[in-house]
Amino acid sequence: MSSGYRLAPALAARLLGLLLVVLALVVLVVTLLVALLGGPPVVLLVAAALALAAVFVLGHLLRNRVKVMELDDDGYRVRLVRGAGVKAARWQDVEDAVAASPHGVDCVVLRLRDGRTTSIPVDAVDATREDFVADLREHLRRGQGLRPL
Repeated sequence: MSSGYRLAPALAARLLGLLLVVLALVVLVVTLLVALLGGPPVVLLVAAALALAAVFVLGHLLRNRVKVMELDDDGYRVRLVRGAGVKAARWQDVEDAVAASPHGVDCVVLRLRDGRTTSIPVDAVDATREDFVADLREHLRRGQGLRPL
């Protein structure tokens, strides 16, 4: 059984906002080049259309396709979380899961047997904290071959 958790809407909006700023700068540079070099205005129109298409495509991908965390029977994988630590590991390598708040950010920390860790900010995941932690614990329990008491 596998689970996938998408990017939280607030975080997706921040990334999309960053994308908008970058694309606006690209369109500004193209505008300046067309104006200074006397290029055809259609170049500006194409650049703006491509930027608009990129916003819609990447917005859709961020909201519906990109998963921050994937859990399956073998282990886990983390994406798009800067400073997460270990990005993927098998459940057999996980010693335990604990709650932590580094720098005031609520996280679930998976401590590996070799001393390394994976930190997942619970606000980065599009799920309630309780559901996410319960699912993570269930995958960890099954992955380590433990049965409920």
